[in-house]
Amino acid sequence: MPYALSNGIKLYYEEVGNGFPIIFVHEFGSDLREWEQQLRYFSRDYRCVAFNARGYTPSEVSENPEDYGYEFSVDDIFNLMKNLKINQAHIVGLSMGAYASLIFGIKYSEMVASLVIAGVGSGAMPKDRKSFINMANDLADIFEKEGSAQAAKIIGNSGSRLQLLRKDPRAYKQFLDHLEEHSATGSSLTMRQYQALRPSLIDFEEEFIKMDIPTLLMVGDEDELCLDINIYLKRKIKTSGLWIYPQTGHAINLEEPSQFNSVISMFLSKVERGSWKERLPESFKDINNN
Repeated sequence: MPYALSNGIKLYYEEVGNGFPIIFVHEFGSDLREWEQQLRYFSRDYRCVAFNARGYTPSEVSENPEDYGYEFSVDDIFNLMKNLKINQAHIVGLSMGAYASLIFGIKYSEMVASLVIAGVGSGAMPKDRKSFINMANDLADIFEKEGSAQAAKIIGNSGSRLQLLRKDPRAYKQFLDHLEEHSATGSSLTMRQYQALRPSLIDFEEEFIKMDIPTLLMVGDEDELCLDINIYLKRKIKTSGLWIYPQTGHAINLEEPSQFNSVISMFLSKVERGSWKERLPESFKDINNN
């Protein structure tokens, strides 16, 4: 099995295809297997790399809480790229992985050709912060005390996951089967040390205003905890575009794989042709007048 070393932790990765690199960074409830439809599609033209985050087997599952946190996840992208001798890549992240990808874009902007940020920002808005942190710690307790199978049931029945069940029961079952296989230790520590303790995206407002990386924001219109923050990010990142898909929840790449792939493909094409532009300053007029 191929591994990359990051701050003393072994990260399992898979790669397929040739061409300019794309790095795929998975969400909390998934692992690299949930990128399969993207790996098959984009590997026709790109060198695609997906990896399992620390705490997700067969990556290393440390039992030390100090080995987890959003800063480590950001540096895991950096160290993976360095291990694979990749100087620059398109970065595609979902949810927890999208958060790490955004901060990676701030910290290591020279290594980022573009950012695809899908389903980012659960708990980022001030009105949601307390309830999100409480939910994260409660879920960590369930992983610790009752195991991954019980936690998978709770996650799978949340308001932003049932859309996948309605659209594609087979994909939904596979998602839950994979989630049940996750390390309870790794998941609980990730939830407690990363999800619950990460700063709100609003805390990075000054950095987002300065950001000039081509950025595609993607969110489902029924992903309630992520809608407002994506509109906020669209207004702050001058090189961003926002794609919202109807009747869609959190696992947007699983719910609408064809649309997801097609929109990203269009975005990457524009970036590579130099036709993805900054927002016109005049378009902010109506916002500034309110």
